Amino acid sequence: MKRDLLKGMNLTEDQIDKIMKVNGTDIEAAKATAGDVEAIKQENDSLKAQLADRSKDITVLKKQAKGNDDLQSQLQSLQDKYTKETEKLTDQLAQTKLNGALTNALTSAKARNPKTVEALLDMDKLNLDDDGKLTGLDDQLDAIKKDNAFLFDKGTQSDYEPGGGNGSSDQDQVQAMVDAFK
Repeated sequence: MKRDLLKGMNLTEDQIDKIMKVNGTDIEAAKATAGDVEAIKQENDSLKAQLADRSKDITVLKKQAKGNDDLQSQLQSLQDKYTKETEKLTDQLAQTKLNGALTNALTSAKARNPKTVEALLDMDKLNLDDDGKLTGLDDQLDAIKKDNAFLFDKGTQSDYEPGGGNGSSDQDQVQAMVDAFK
């Protein structure tokens, strides 16, 4: 924005100065944003170049490794180790899922101490199917409930009847007040 344009609009010098100050602030902010965009573009180009260099290096190393038996054996041992660790982690995950499902099932069965009940179970007969449901638990739980019923909370029903529950012993409140002031 130019001062001559603002003077042509019959604005005072004070008004022109304020407008130019605000305009200058906006322009500086726009320049700063444009600078950030340029820096990001340069960084992006640099990273792309580094990625291309790494890809070339990997290709060269692969070609060199084909003839080198030591590298091939190291690669094979690392792949074997990776496979074993993956299997181990998969087994651990399956066991964790089984334990979680078992704990939930024992809680649902109102076991007072799930760890104690779990110790009485034959864990080899328990399986977790694809739906996440335990198989082989119901029969074992029924047998444990018969032999060790104290391990399960059956809930208690009390035949509690409060005194005066039929209302016959209550006095008329108005009569009680009259009797109190006699």
